[in-house]
Amino acid sequence: MNNNISRRRFFKILGSTATAVGLSLVGCKSDDKTAKPDDYKNQAAPPKGKMTYRLNHNSGDKVSILGYGMMRLPMKGDVNGPSQDGEIAIDQDMVNRLVDYAIEHGVNYFDTSPAYCQGKSEGSTGQALSRHKRDKYFIATKLSNFAPATWSREESMKIYKKSFRELQTDYIDYYLLHAIGMGEDGMDEMQKRYFDNGMLDFLLEERQKGKIRNLGFSYHGDIGCFDYLLARHDKYKWDFVQIELNYLDWNFADEINARNTDAVYLYRELEKRNIPAVIMEPLLGGRLAKMPHSIMRSLKELNPQASVASWAFRYAGTPKGVLTVLSGMTYMEHLKDNLLSMCPLKPLSDSEMRFLDRDVASQIVDYKLIPCNDCKYCMPCPYGIDIPGVFLHYNRCQNESNVPRSKQDANYKSARRAFLIGYDRSVPRMRQADHCTGCGKCLRECPQRIAIPQEMERISKYTDQLKQGTLDV
Repeated sequence: MNNNISRRRFFKILGSTATAVGLSLVGCKSDDKTAKPDDYKNQAAPPKGKMTYRLNHNSGDKVSILGYGMMRLPMKGDVNGPSQDGEIAIDQDMVNRLVDYAIEHGVNYFDTSPAYCQGKSEGSTGQALSRHKRDKYFIATKLSNFAPATWSREESMKIYKKSFRELQTDYIDYYLLHAIGMGEDGMDEMQKRYFDNGMLDFLLEERQKGKIRNLGFSYHGDIGCFDYLLARHDKYKWDFVQIELNYLDWNFADEINARNTDAVYLYRELEKRNIPAVIMEPLLGGRLAKMPHSIMRSLKELNPQASVASWAFRYAGTPKGVLTVLSGMTYMEHLKDNLLSMCPLKPLSDSEMRFLDRDVASQIVDYKLIPCNDCKYCMPCPYGIDIPGVFLHYNRCQNESNVPRSKQDANYKSARRAFLIGYDRSVPRMRQADHCTGCGKCLRECPQRIAIPQEMERISKYTDQLKQGTLDV
């Protein structure tokens, strides 16, 4: 592949593919293979012994550039996800197989949290990892004391101690203050979660004792919290910091949501202080693997053998200050594809980086997708709504040009059919947007600060207009 992509070449590709989209119907049954997400049917086997590792200068750890995020673990039963009451059942046998395969191919960083998979992730992760020698992997988990009821020292301590039991370990390699900056008042909540109750002082002591080997924090939201903690790096000596970094968020995070901060700022502030960066959401919950067809086509034309997702992983792994790139891999084919991207990592050139974070990203922003990363922090909904499922369906239809704006659209009939039938297939009727009561419980939980009740109302109204044939009324 030619590592030097000129803007002229990019716009030539994008212009031709956009024209093709305009002249043809882009729907769920498109035969244009270059416009579809990768299906992995002819997937090559990733090599063993080729993983790229990065050195953590604070501890001497050699960390795999691909980290396993244990947020989106495979579930048993209902393919549509949790049951009506919101309960989930993790497929432990599948988790074990995925973890075994990952370790066999060099992955040694596993990131979990007491909050993931409705509280079941740590236990599942502990079961899978305890079958391997402890020196073969690094465990990362978090003090996920989000709810005010858990802000006291006593309740926060319960969360901390439970993590050791669930993970079946007597020390934790990478421990994080979780989701700094979330909430309506990020600074106030950070103060109550970690300072007023003495938990940060306690964790610093635990690091001195060796119960915690590396101490850091993950950042979502209020930039004042991020700056505050970094300004006190001399005091706390952060061993690492976890940030959201991908080629869309590099320059456009604040355009997608005014309360977000561009990744270029976050990364460079860490770089100034020589703090290793752990990267979350390199794919934005899959959004950068299932993009608008014209953009996927342009990436495939530049490198037909590479998956769409591989561009995002190579982008996130290229900066030298990145310690590891996390991926929540639910399926074996996703794990294999990511291993192919990182075994070994072939860093992107400067021109490739700019092609993605300027040219491609600006095109994605224009599609006005709902910025849901499928993290499921908003779940379970007390009224049974499958919030991520609704958003993922809407975004998928946007990518496939199956969200008609008028009955006069050239592909109105096929797009209307694809949206409505796909909706019923992907989200059970009782869990669709029209059952949202607007209670707002989900709002404080969303790291992306999506106005969830308003979006549910909008999608419900739009769906009803499609059903009633009143889109233009």
